[in-house]
Amino acid sequence: MLKQPIHITSFGSISPLGSTADEVWSNYLKPETLIDSANLIVANLKSKEDGLIEDLSYENRKYRSLDKTVLFAIFSGRQALKNSGWTTDSEIGINMGSSRGATELFERFHSDFLHQKKLNTLTSPNTTLGNISTWLANDLQVNGPVISHSITCSTALHSILNGIAWLNADMSTKFMVGGSESANTEFTVSQMQVLNIYSKVKNEYPCKSLAFNKTQNTMVLGEGSAVFCLEKNAKKSVAKIIGYGFATELVDHNASISTNADCFQDSMQMATKGFNKNEIDVIVMHAPGTIKGDLSELNAIKKVFGTNLPAITSNKWKIGHTLGASGALSLEFAILMLQHQQLIESPFYENKKKPKQLKKILINAVGFGGNAVSILIEK
Repeated sequence: MLKQPIHITSFGSISPLGSTADEVWSNYLKPETLIDSANLIVANLKSKEDGLIEDLSYENRKYRSLDKTVLFAIFSGRQALKNSGWTTDSEIGINMGSSRGATELFERFHSDFLHQKKLNTLTSPNTTLGNISTWLANDLQVNGPVISHSITCSTALHSILNGIAWLNADMSTKFMVGGSESANTEFTVSQMQVLNIYSKVKNEYPCKSLAFNKTQNTMVLGEGSAVFCLEKNAKKSVAKIIGYGFATELVDHNASISTNADCFQDSMQMATKGFNKNEIDVIVMHAPGTIKGDLSELNAIKKVFGTNLPAITSNKWKIGHTLGASGALSLEFAILMLQHQQLIESPFYENKKKPKQLKKILINAVGFGGNAVSILIEK
């Protein structure tokens, strides 16, 4: 339990769901998935959002050489700043993360090198992970600490932990946090396929997140970005962070997780310490659509909450797994459910317990290596 809540002043995003909060919510209300299985099974930005990113890349000559991961972060960061009411003359810290970083750009540069034995002059600086936060800070013209990091699929929620730490240490009064990912390439999909976790399902729902009786893995990659503005003392906020938890478990290999997801048990216990667990209305699960990933997290929830389970949901059946951005887009999902007072369920799981009112939502994320984070927010 936080002694003093951290306010989420505003947020901005771009994803297959759209580029405004209204568009995102409208798409959540629709039963269709946004995953395209015509060619590669992935969830890409739609044509409108692709156009917005292309327009952004032509605003500045230097932006034309940036990876889409960085451009996604700039786009969603601009939205978050605009919605916050913050002015750039105050010190604003930034911590953005990504699992893969400049995936598309790196692959292109590497291919060029293999074929031509030559490199673009900006290969090193434009494929460096620190690019994401640095370019966002440069674009917004803000002055404050600038941090980039990668903790695989829990990256975005780790950025929130870092923002909380800076604010609570009084080392900053305003902090932008989030995650960005554009890794829907054939090479990255192939990496997931050789792990035997990628979906082979080409029907209306390629990712069956929360289908606990599935007999094959159905993880699907997605892309997008979400950025949040955090403050300790805010005149307005869209939600409050009232608890956080984190844990790392010993794993058998780089992509494994224990049967009962010990890391999730620890992170959820830490995030809900001091609260009546019956007050938790919804858990937005990480639930990547794999057999073991979904079941182990459900087992962890049962261990922590007993027979009186909160409602559970996930957005990966809709937009796929956006890797380092997934926790941020799950947080956006939770905030929108709080704002609209409506639970959006997975088509594969109907909750027996459906809250009449949404007050507290817990968001989970975990990455390769067993790095779990849980964030508890309140209306």
